[in-house]
Amino acid sequence: MMDHYVWGAVSRISPEAPVPIVHVERESVQPGGAANVYANVLSLGGHALLCGVIGSDAAGASLLKQLRLDGKQGILVDPTRPTTKKTRIVAHSQQVVRYDVERRHDVSSRLTKQIVNYIEVHCSSLSCVVVSDYCKGVITPSLMAHLRTLARRRTLPIIVDPKVEHIGYYDGVTVVTPNHVEAQQASDRAAHDHEAIHDVGHHLRQKLGCEAVLVTRGEQGMSLCEATGQSWHIPAMARQVYDVTGAGDTVVSTLALGLSAGASIRESATLANQAAGVAVGTVGTAAVTNAQLKEALRHAGG
Repeated sequence: MMDHYVWGAVSRISPEAPVPIVHVERESVQPGGAANVYANVLSLGGHALLCGVIGSDAAGASLLKQLRLDGKQGILVDPTRPTTKKTRIVAHSQQVVRYDVERRHDVSSRLTKQIVNYIEVHCSSLSCVVVSDYCKGVITPSLMAHLRTLARRRTLPIIVDPKVEHIGYYDGVTVVTPNHVEAQQASDRAAHDHEAIHDVGHHLRQKLGCEAVLVTRGEQGMSLCEATGQSWHIPAMARQVYDVTGAGDTVVSTLALGLSAGASIRESATLANQAAGVAVGTVGTAAVTNAQLKEALRHAGG
């Protein structure tokens, strides 16, 4: 997925319609979706392999160039669909409008098989699997079933950044990281305080049979619900929130690195919370660096 930004300023309203006229000053592109998770892992000092699907187009070629990939990773080209591209027009650090170029139907079974084969070949070198689900067609029941089989064989944790529409796909994974709205929708329960959110998290964890649910709650921080029945509230770390774009990617990438390094789920979630605080303090999609995370921990006394 590519995140395309058009940066500018607004000084007047269009005479043609009641909309702002944005004077464009510059444009930028950043890896988005699973590509942003990959970029965050590398930026934090880890190693990763990236799987996914792009179109046979300029956006896909640009994405590969930005990620410095030579086509040898698990990136497959589907000429029947465009590379997913989200364009955000930003004026004075405020998003004015977003438009998307995408096709969301499931990829073919042939492409799914190729992704599974790639992961299977490299399975022995993995310490964790991250599923970044944006409902763009790559994450299917078949893919998840194969991933669970591979993960059980190698005792690998699976971390999922989920979508409510696919909640039934994630049965038996290690950790899911819904935001508070997604958690309530997936569990069919409303929650307005810490205790209620913990109830929602535990209900969802039992429903999926996973080891933990980490509910991201924006300015309220995070809530971690574990299989032991314990719940933990982790306060937000951001001093000022500018843009939540990509914050979920930062959470799963940091969580994955923590678990890969032998940290507990709670320790990894605390690190992820610190990293997310850095990410939301930057306008636009951003990969958090090792130095930034260390500085955030120093300020927090960690």
